[in-house]
Amino acid sequence: MSETPSAPTGAVGPPDLGAPAPSPRRTKGERTRRKILDAAEQVFAAVGYHEASIVKITEAADVAQGTFYLYFQSKLEVFEEVVADLNLRVRHAMSEASRSASNRLEAERLGFAGFFRFTAEHPALYRVIRQAEFVSPRALRNHYESIIGNYAPYLREAMAAGEIAPTDPMVLAWSLAAIGEMIGLRWILWNEEHEVPPAVFEQMMVVVSRMLGVAHDPDRGTA
Repeated sequence: MSETPSAPTGAVGPPDLGAPAPSPRRTKGERTRRKILDAAEQVFAAVGYHEASIVKITEAADVAQGTFYLYFQSKLEVFEEVVADLNLRVRHAMSEASRSASNRLEAERLGFAGFFRFTAEHPALYRVIRQAEFVSPRALRNHYESIIGNYAPYLREAMAAGEIAPTDPMVLAWSLAAIGEMIGLRWILWNEEHEVPPAVFEQMMVVVSRMLGVAHDPDRGTA
């Protein structure tokens, strides 16, 4: 990494690295492309890649089929763009959530909370990413490697500062990411309330604290 981060970020990686905030001002073409991406996200999440079609996507986006081909060459291309877009947005959501953290453990707490909020609002994050294993393994690998590759340097920096126990930062990053993904799957995607119960969140943070080698402090914030 070429730059030293100025503040810790958390959860499944420091999402602000390579994840700039979406521009509030877009051209007409950018707005149309955004409509198609949003529609594709909904369609892929609802019916799956193989049942999805460009017709269904353009109908959901309320654009002509010809308009689709101005921005994407195929269903596969738009699927891979949806994966990349979800990756960018979830990393940005976690970055914003954890921006006020004063140490690594607090960054993890706030970042996990941001990740769970995004997951509740965008269940396609799980449904689309899991389809990528079979539809586009390259997109799946890029999704996880971009998250972990940006996450590990922050953990390494926290180790150097004495905030967390020394260990292999890459292994730790993958392990923490797995916790976030599995907790979100069980208590957001499979739970009727679509949120992680506070008691579950605190127990998760006990585990995370032990992994980081620091004392658990439930008063540093809530989910």
